[in-house]
Amino acid sequence: MRVFVTGGTGFIGSALVRELLDAGHEVLALARSDAGAKALTEAGARPHRGDLDDLDALRAGAASAEAVAHLAYNHDLSDFEATFAANARKDLTAIEAMGGVLEGSGRPLVIASGTLMAARITGPGVVATEDVVADPASTEPRIASENAALALARRGVRTSIARFAPTVHGTGDHGFMPRLVAIAREKGFSGYVGDGANRWPAVHRLDAARLLRLALESAPAGTRLHVVAEEGVAFREIAEAIGRGVGVPVRPVAAADAAAHFGFLGALVGVDNPTSGAATRELLGWRPTRPTLFADIAAYASR
Repeated sequence: MRVFVTGGTGFIGSALVRELLDAGHEVLALARSDAGAKALTEAGARPHRGDLDDLDALRAGAASAEAVAHLAYNHDLSDFEATFAANARKDLTAIEAMGGVLEGSGRPLVIASGTLMAARITGPGVVATEDVVADPASTEPRIASENAALALARRGVRTSIARFAPTVHGTGDHGFMPRLVAIAREKGFSGYVGDGANRWPAVHRLDAARLLRLALESAPAGTRLHVVAEEGVAFREIAEAIGRGVGVPVRPVAAADAAAHFGFLGALVGVDNPTSGAATRELLGWRPTRPTLFADIAAYASR
């Protein structure tokens, strides 16, 4: 089938493009720049010029495809309070624009969300499962996007929500783990908040790409999927792995000092986010096989 991918030049999206092409699908991918269009062409995909602000381009891409994977998102968190809600609203608008084109067609639309959102619903210490659903009336950023996808499932779109672990790792990662390695080098120690018992799930980007392909091919309408391989790694163990790799001591950081030490990550490193992916694996027959989080932390720290 012909799949329209937003975010196809990104860390996860580029892996999905390769996964789809290798499985025999055609790929049309959103390209914001000449460099992005060139990279997509070289990968074997067809570029479609536009960005998340160009709703007509999004509608045209969705209309010309048999399936849509929406992974593009503005992840600039340099000013968390100022940008988070605005970025989430842009994501919601993009979903509504493409969903409107797909309405009544039965075509698949996979959107990206996050397991950290599920943690806000369940509260600390509770393992989040795929049946965790937010208040349908909620307008909280990112939750509104999930609710929009569920509404589209009732209007003839085969939607599925892919809740990604906060730690998606692998070659080319420029996200949370490399940033934590850089902070450890800068500060002279690897830190964790409180006692470090809070847990983060993790998944390799290539395992994530395979799950997304399976979702496009067969996930039922209104499905919530947890893109997690390791369901809950204690943050202290993450800090210890970074400390070993960088060659610095490991120390606790008081919650009150987290923002000063970790920067924008200070709001996230103390979150307890244990997440089950058992139902996802059962539904799609997905079995993660790629390197673990600790294997990639060792690679990041050796650079």
